[in-house]
Amino acid sequence: MNKKGILLVNLGSPKSTAVDDVREYLDEFLMDEKVIDYRWIFRAFLVRGIILNTRPAKSAAAYKTVWTDQGSPLIVITEKIQKKLQERYDIPVEIGMRYAQPSIESGIRKLVDQGVSEIVLFPLYPQYAMSTTETVIEKAEEVRKKNFPEVKISYIQPFYNREIYISCLAESIREKLPEHFDALQFSYHGVPERHIYKTDPTKTCNLNDCCSRESNPSHQFCYRHQCYKTTNDVIQKLGLPKEKTIVSFQSRLGKDKWIEPYTDETLETIPKKGVKTLAVVCPAFVSDCLETLEEISVEGKEQFMHAGGENFHYIPCLNDEDRWIDVIQTLCDEKLNEFYLV
Repeated sequence: MNKKGILLVNLGSPKSTAVDDVREYLDEFLMDEKVIDYRWIFRAFLVRGIILNTRPAKSAAAYKTVWTDQGSPLIVITEKIQKKLQERYDIPVEIGMRYAQPSIESGIRKLVDQGVSEIVLFPLYPQYAMSTTETVIEKAEEVRKKNFPEVKISYIQPFYNREIYISCLAESIREKLPEHFDALQFSYHGVPERHIYKTDPTKTCNLNDCCSRESNPSHQFCYRHQCYKTTNDVIQKLGLPKEKTIVSFQSRLGKDKWIEPYTDETLETIPKKGVKTLAVVCPAFVSDCLETLEEISVEGKEQFMHAGGENFHYIPCLNDEDRWIDVIQTLCDEKLNEFYLV
């Protein structure tokens, strides 16, 4: 019988806060055509001619504010998840990062070296996007075909609307919500609007009206719809009125039109509308990282307070909570069972 294994894949992180290491990481990340989807020559001009000459020092300073004694928060948390999940399995569990180290290739190699020939690969992204799930699968397939052609990989699909995940996220939020708050803001990572249309093979997406529909052929590929679906399911589970919640999108890059509303602009306007005590959660991420620990809980708080807010509460990601490990195990078991049925 073929031996099974599990590979957990997260975004990645620089190996240190040194400017050169951050530059190396940003080069690999931003030169991915699934992230900045320009032709190579224009992408190289933008990234290597402009961004990498200005951004690495600023990003390195930001990473220093969230770095731990053990290293990058995202890597450390993913390793904790791996350890907890491994305790529940008698098959190997490894990790890989889409960018930097440990790479997807090294993760697959570690599994193969342990005799694994069938891998369940889990992209740790609840919602589907070209710059997350799609690029992970594309990279894994590239590595597999080049170096491990005999290995079979099965991919766990986005789980943004799975009941087990929604219940897990809702309970995690419920435990961390302040007793009194004016609004709960769901801040998701943003993507350019054109990415939404590029990832829609059905060609039925219209950002003006279809995200709120109960069903549309594009929904299984539409990141924006999936973010709203996650939000709506969670607030129903929490029993919150819709008017007490906000959805927004963070981390814009460049001057292109990204999906709206923008998190930074929202944080600067809602205090004038009576939101003085705000809680913010970031459900596009399952592990705390620079975009949550620095961009939201530090910069976002400063923006909100400067605009007239009085109390700001950042709600951490699921990280290595046992209830989240339960979700990962359940989704992995489903895929492992598919292998056994073949």
